[in-house]
Amino acid sequence: MRYTSVSIEALIDEFAKLPGIGRKTAQRLAMYILHEPRIESEKLAEALLDVKDKVIRCSVCQNVTDIGADPCAVCTSKVRDRSVICVVESPVDMLAFEKTGYYKGLYHVLHGVISPLDGIGPDDIKVRELLARLAEPQTPAVREVVLALNPTVEGETTALYLSKLLKPLGISVTKIARGIPVGAELEFIDEATLSRAMEGRSAV
Repeated sequence: MRYTSVSIEALIDEFAKLPGIGRKTAQRLAMYILHEPRIESEKLAEALLDVKDKVIRCSVCQNVTDIGADPCAVCTSKVRDRSVICVVESPVDMLAFEKTGYYKGLYHVLHGVISPLDGIGPDDIKVRELLARLAEPQTPAVREVVLALNPTVEGETTALYLSKLLKPLGISVTKIARGIPVGAELEFIDEATLSRAMEGRSAV
């Protein structure tokens, strides 16, 4: 133990479990919380619990939404292009495309990619939900599915698997252009590059 307070050590340990947070950053966060007014800590605690208690997956696109707001705001929007669905790996990838302001269609979030080495198969991600969604009568009908997965081995494997499933349905299957470095994650790509990648998408 580096501090004389067990409570501070416990808080540092919890912060250090978060992705991208090393022990030094965890210590700074713990000290910040310590010196903040109690009301601010209560707001943080309430926000953490609300995420666990009130956030669900949209029954249509599988993106995150709140209880009582299902389907989500994107799925219920009257101004989105309902003939195009962009398939992404995670909610943060969807957010990255929304920041560009370029893409105006709908989304489907897989919540992962196929990774045999990690024991993750098609049944472990939201593939069945996508197929069920495409099987439902829609107005207008879905004419294009854009595969916007991270340019990794797992992402490419998943894109290939999906394209084989979707092509027999008579739907155009495209992939975003590869102005994105191999191995990069979409959430860290700038808006301009993502916009060009979406604009330059090609048939699979």
